[in-house]
Amino acid sequence: MFSKWVFCGFVYFLLGFLNLVEFCSGGITSSYVRNDDLSLDMPLDSDVFRVPPGYNAPQQVHITQGDHEGRGVIISWITPDEPGSNTVVYWAEDSKLKGSANGVVLTYKYFNYTSGYIHHCKIKNLKFDTKYYYEVGIGNTTRQFWFITPPKVGPDAPYTFGLIGDLGQTHDSNRTLTHYESNPVKGQTVLFVGDLSYADDYPFHDNTRWDTWSRFIERNAAHQPWIWTAGNHELDFDPEIVLSLCLPYSIKKRVDLISVISVLIITVVTLLQGETKPFKPYTSRFFVPFRASESTSPLWYSIKRASAYVIILSSYSAYGKNS
Repeated sequence: MFSKWVFCGFVYFLLGFLNLVEFCSGGITSSYVRNDDLSLDMPLDSDVFRVPPGYNAPQQVHITQGDHEGRGVIISWITPDEPGSNTVVYWAEDSKLKGSANGVVLTYKYFNYTSGYIHHCKIKNLKFDTKYYYEVGIGNTTRQFWFITPPKVGPDAPYTFGLIGDLGQTHDSNRTLTHYESNPVKGQTVLFVGDLSYADDYPFHDNTRWDTWSRFIERNAAHQPWIWTAGNHELDFDPEIVLSLCLPYSIKKRVDLISVISVLIITVVTLLQGETKPFKPYTSRFFVPFRASESTSPLWYSIKRASAYVIILSSYSAYGKNS
């Protein structure tokens, strides 16, 4: 009997508290009002999403650190029509001697999407504090970029990092990247703290929005390393993705034998074809040097760069005892 009255008293207290919260007003602390139009994604025909000209031209070019101390670079790009060349040609600004390195090529499928040919190539044993040029592609579709390696690791090595997260591909995203690029205190490397393309906001995690996002950031990410970590928008774990395709139709129908059979079929198909591998698009598109720091996963690793020791941890990755 006592516990019953205690429980009833707690319920009344909770209702009263919620009522108080509902009618409580904190007042106005700022005159700023967010403009909803600025948070819309840029349309697919935006110039920042433009595909480079030429058949099978490399696109979505981006780089990241390729080793533990900054003498290596991982160069990534996509060819849309066929694998093409997986070779990177590179040379120092003050040298005519060219080197080359061969990478790997992979593709992935996500629900009804099949990626282009994703290239990852690591070049290593570079000189510190040196400007390098590099080329990807072949023939008339060869594209050239450059980057600058960091100074040698040490406590007094000056270096400037940019910090970006939750970028997406809205009009505000474009303003954010432009602001970073035009800042008089020039950032030399971006520490990206997760939530990249927001492709998962679209029906069926529309992976074409990964392609548009990677073309959008190319203007900067092809010239300076972006150090990646994954956020919740990179999970792309959706074992019931097929069910969401047919559910709106089922809701409109009256529950009858056909509906029941349809649900059973959908359930079986879902179990067979659902997206159950977390981080699939992210880990396919963005290679990181996790093995250089003796990590067992690309979702946590570390690098040294100039005077900084950077530890990258994705709080959304699986973990266990002693991990």
